[in-house]
Amino acid sequence: METQHSGQGYMDQMNVVPFVDVMLVLLVIFMVTAPFMTEGLEVDLPQTRTVQTLPQDEDTLIVTVRKDGVILLDQYEVGLGELRDHLGRLIQTREKIVYLRADKEVPYGLVVQVMAEAKEAGVDRLGVVAETETESQ
Repeated sequence: METQHSGQGYMDQMNVVPFVDVMLVLLVIFMVTAPFMTEGLEVDLPQTRTVQTLPQDEDTLIVTVRKDGVILLDQYEVGLGELRDHLGRLIQTREKIVYLRADKEVPYGLVVQVMAEAKEAGVDRLGVVAETETESQ
């Protein structure tokens, strides 16, 4: 083995410790900020006194109708014409329960159309999601 003298020769190994340190810092930053990056769906639900909590199991499908008329199947945007095909494919593999979350500003006709598409897709159990009524009303 040869020893390096000051000013002579090149170092043939790269020091990776600074790179590992930077990558670990970036990993920690990503892990801390990732939960804050999830997008929520802005839906102003109607309120009622008799509300049960929405089940969070894997057999639950949620169809959301936003105020601007956009229809979302779970978190994926679908058109009204495509809703029947997507629902039909998803409930084909197992019995699924579908819940409808519609903003209270959505026209009643659009909500009825979404419900009709779900029924035509073969959905037997269709629930409607609402919020618990507040005391001020």
